[in-house]
Amino acid sequence: MIGQDTVNTLPPPTIQAFIDHGKVDSTLERGGKEAETLLGALESAGIGLKQVTDKLLADGVKAFDDAYTKIMTGIEVKRSRLGGAAVRDVETDLGGSEKIVKEALAGLTEGDVVARIWKKDHTVWNPRPDEIVNRLGWLDVTDVMEERALEIEAFALEMRDAGFEDVVLLGMGGSSLGAEVLRTAFGSAPGFPRLTVLDSTLPSTIGAVTGAINPSRTLFIVSSKSGTTTEPLILYRYFTDLVERAGVRHAGLNFIAITDPGTPLAKLGEEQRFRRVFLNPPDIGGRYSVLSFFGLVPAALIGVDIRVLLDRADTMREGCASCVPVQNSAGSWLGACIGSLALEGRDKLTLVTSPTMASFGLWVEQLIAESTGKDGRGIVPIAGEPLAAPEQYGGDRQFVYLRLQSDNNAAADSALSAIRRSGQPLVVLDMKDRFDLGAEFYRWEFATAVAGHIIGIHPFNQPDVQRAKDATERVLGEFVKTGHLPETRSRGTLSSLLALSQPGDYFGIMAYVQQTPETDKVFAGLRRRVMERYHMATTLGYGPRFLHSTGQLHKGGPDKGLFLQVTANHDTDAPVPGAPYTFGVVADAQALGDLQALQATGRRVVSLRAESDSGASIESLLAGNGKL
Repeated sequence: MIGQDTVNTLPPPTIQAFIDHGKVDSTLERGGKEAETLLGALESAGIGLKQVTDKLLADGVKAFDDAYTKIMTGIEVKRSRLGGAAVRDVETDLGGSEKIVKEALAGLTEGDVVARIWKKDHTVWNPRPDEIVNRLGWLDVTDVMEERALEIEAFALEMRDAGFEDVVLLGMGGSSLGAEVLRTAFGSAPGFPRLTVLDSTLPSTIGAVTGAINPSRTLFIVSSKSGTTTEPLILYRYFTDLVERAGVRHAGLNFIAITDPGTPLAKLGEEQRFRRVFLNPPDIGGRYSVLSFFGLVPAALIGVDIRVLLDRADTMREGCASCVPVQNSAGSWLGACIGSLALEGRDKLTLVTSPTMASFGLWVEQLIAESTGKDGRGIVPIAGEPLAAPEQYGGDRQFVYLRLQSDNNAAADSALSAIRRSGQPLVVLDMKDRFDLGAEFYRWEFATAVAGHIIGIHPFNQPDVQRAKDATERVLGEFVKTGHLPETRSRGTLSSLLALSQPGDYFGIMAYVQQTPETDKVFAGLRRRVMERYHMATTLGYGPRFLHSTGQLHKGGPDKGLFLQVTANHDTDAPVPGAPYTFGVVADAQALGDLQALQATGRRVVSLRAESDSGASIESLLAGNGKL
């Protein structure tokens, strides 16, 4: 009620309710006698006006008291954020490198770098604005997504209630890795479908996913920023065929798309009447897109509270604001640390995580490798590497430990304690719960942008990723013409490759085989043996996933990599609908195209082929190529 001599605070829910179903009408001077009659009737029924107004008064006073407390708490939280609480909670032991980091922070202050980042000033990284001014939407994407959260949540509930049992995401790189982190960290809430991320063209991997789902009860997400990415588009054709053969009258209702406006995928979604097409803000690059539709829609579909994720991200964003001194700015401080240490020769950024956060390493790996690995420079992210004794690590390391407080951290705590005592630089980022992933996503994105400035590269393009794509297209073109793929030209063994190692090198395994616990174990054993004998950092990437991740670093970064490509014969295969080749041919073409691209840039690489992609077959292959 609004009237003369009245006060109405009009809180947002009241305003929203009025917008929804209210109407403007002057009523204070009408119906007086009727009101008195009604109040009298209520008194007779034992409901006194004084009783009602006393309760309203008590409730009102309490509401105002609660609101005041909330405001004061909010002010304190805001003060804490802007005062650098996220930095004060970070545990560091830089092993004598404090001066280097302080100098880097001073340089950021002198150059007004953080303020320029928020102004979206491309000269922070490059004199030219290309792929910078239209790639900085991640800075304030939380504002955009908070406005769309209700829509996303409503859609997720609709899909749950529609009876979908599984969600399968078809995407690569930035369109898939963030969703994979959220899937492994949270799992599915009760009553919500399971999420599977399919970022492979290997027939064995596709077959494993196909065998685990009921196509008619599965919602497929076709996820691609450009809307032209080969892998999700051919997988879409494959699964559309499966859905139709499962008896679904209109297959499009089993699909949604996440893409930029105006892409071929957006058009495909409209033509095929997809259940929904989510058009992402176009000013966000793929690897910076986890806090947009690309990460939030899959998360909501499995019941993750995306509002809490966004709130944590927003907290970190405020901690990175331009008004915050750089030494107190969470993202700026981490970026200054990893960037300045890399320039001093500690360019192997070794990420250790609590068990629940293991897949976060894959996301950081892409973010760092694809953003900084170019122009012959770069920071080499080391994710998922077995922990070893301090003497197995060289002087080219820096360590960051992402520690979830509630996890079983005993093994990592013990190993990193010894590594810290040996003098290696160590940063510990504490997470109080899984929702702090929202904050960490934002922290690392901002840190990567700052580190790019420090080491002098453009962190938002990926010029060498296209090299492998072009080589793959040439190889597939030759297959279409001749009916077979070109022969692999790669001489050497594992032993001969490792014999080429120099101080500061790293060993990269590029595995075009199905990822299973058995293959993980075989490759972990190889990494450990290489570390013990050569004291060399090691990486592992499953193809073709890593082509959209560390593939940029392999070709465009410093020539410090020793690359072992492992492929395998296909026990089973599947046709690509509408194409003159199978998924096995596509996977082999991608491996060969990658090999040719590495050879064209003069990288040290050896390719080996196993009889099958079983762990035993791969272990036998490695054993026959020299003992470590």
